[in-house]
Amino acid sequence: MPRVAIIGSKGTLEVSVEIAADPASRSRGLMWRDRLGKDEGMLFVFPLDTEVGFWMRNTPAALDMVFIDSSARVVSVAADAEPYSEEMIRPPVPVRYVLEVRAGLCRQKGISGGERVKLPDLSSLAPR
Repeated sequence: MPRVAIIGSKGTLEVSVEIAADPASRSRGLMWRDRLGKDEGMLFVFPLDTEVGFWMRNTPAALDMVFIDSSARVVSVAADAEPYSEEMIRPPVPVRYVLEVRAGLCRQKGISGGERVKLPDLSSLAPR
């Protein structure tokens, strides 16, 4: 599986990710999954920098959402997103990627914004 790594002030967050690069997989995301391993996540990939809004509808596992710009830098983190919430979670600026990981990992590793992200090779993804 592809991996994403972010070096925070308290350690490195490194997870294997499922890629959500088309509208259907981005819409489904991690809904209906009751568990997410400590080293697992989902990377949402958008063809262009996009104003995004995420929610936790039908998502039973608490998550951290890491919003990443086209230069592979963390823009912001929405920590401990509440399961099943329909409240929209938005970054302050358009982003190219969103990484969802188990809640608490960003705090544990000291990731809050500005960090460089090592993304997997996404060159094989056709624009959608």
